[in-house]
Amino acid sequence: MNIRILNESNAQMYQELRLNALKINPDAFGSTFEREVLFTIETVIERIQPTKDKFVLGAFDDGGSLVGIVTFARENGLKTTHKGNVYGMYVSPKMRGLGVGKSLLLELISKARDCDGVEQINLTVVAANDSAKRLYTSLGFEVYGVERNAMKFNGQYYDEEFMVLRL
Repeated sequence: MNIRILNESNAQMYQELRLNALKINPDAFGSTFEREVLFTIETVIERIQPTKDKFVLGAFDDGGSLVGIVTFARENGLKTTHKGNVYGMYVSPKMRGLGVGKSLLLELISKARDCDGVEQINLTVVAANDSAKRLYTSLGFEVYGVERNAMKFNGQYYDEEFMVLRL
């Protein structure tokens, strides 16, 4: 398993995995397959291009296939730069339960600690996603709130829990 920050050369693999995520687990993301399938490769490159306050991590299996992704983005408001956010966490079904998600998040947390002034990492998780919540809790994230009916997809509502890890 190799975990590293993605760049322009990984855009196509990232987009394929991201679209699979949106197809397989549509209730876990705020976006949709129908929206993102229309993204140009330039849009995807812009999305994953690392900066000092944003990066996308990828987990690659021994064959070089991208099997997991997660995004970190620091907030940029004058009064909120002490916070970073986790977005788009996804591990392909064949790799679940093997520690890929945990490895991705441990690397994200390590890199977030290197961002000068970041004091906490926030994320949201669909309340019914017990496996994701167990993973986040095992790494020290704590629930600090719930938004009822946060998302509505195909006529069904989904609650989201807000979680925080204080660095």
